[in-house]
Amino acid sequence: MDDHILLELTRELKLDGLRETLLSRLAEAREHNLPYEEFLGLLLQDEKQVKAAKNLATRLSQAKFEEDKTIAGFDLKRYLPEIKRLVLHLTSGAYLLEKKNVLILGPTGTGKTHLAEALGHEACRKGKKVKFIRTNQLMVEFQASKADDSTESVLTKYAKTDLLILDDFGLKAFTHAQACDLYELIARKHIKSSFIITSNRKTENWLELFPDPVMANAALDRIVHNSFCVILEGESYRKNFTPKLPKEDCKK
Repeated sequence: MDDHILLELTRELKLDGLRETLLSRLAEAREHNLPYEEFLGLLLQDEKQVKAAKNLATRLSQAKFEEDKTIAGFDLKRYLPEIKRLVLHLTSGAYLLEKKNVLILGPTGTGKTHLAEALGHEACRKGKKVKFIRTNQLMVEFQASKADDSTESVLTKYAKTDLLILDDFGLKAFTHAQACDLYELIARKHIKSSFIITSNRKTENWLELFPDPVMANAALDRIVHNSFCVILEGESYRKNFTPKLPKEDCKK
């Protein structure tokens, strides 16, 4: 069969990976007289790799990360040895299989969001469905859903993720309606999937964010008692990325 006919068939069948390498693989097979099964295996491997790359790109896009942060770009040298070990353990993704949560706590600028997004990136690479959102933005989304009666749809969207990352948790107290929506989301995900939550508040101070202490205890019991806790301390991480003016400019 003509090579161009084979290429047209791969296009019709949407075998993008196979189409990209078909001509080079045919030349390789003819030059080295490859057995049929080896030739077929190489073609299928090409197709698998391209599909995997496209699926990863889709998961990363759907996660809605604010920046492209990875573990490779996270400066572990700045942290204590026990924090390094914990972060490396979390990159394995075992917490996702165990349906446990990750709490990343520390002052502003110590790398909490970077680490959260990096762990989310690792989860995407492991085939997990991830969503990233700032907590205040989630509250805005819940509030807007009341107007068109789409709260159930919003809850379902976030509850069905393998990993939901809530960034900047606890910047301000929740209203009663916000607390109810958050509790329902936590209850739906409890034991079924994982959260990563970043906050500059200690967990013992989270109770005061809720107007109802009973609801607060019920929600936080599900989150805190099934979590790994990463405490990031030290000088602001962002100082390393702050542009410095030349000395002569600083005097102006």
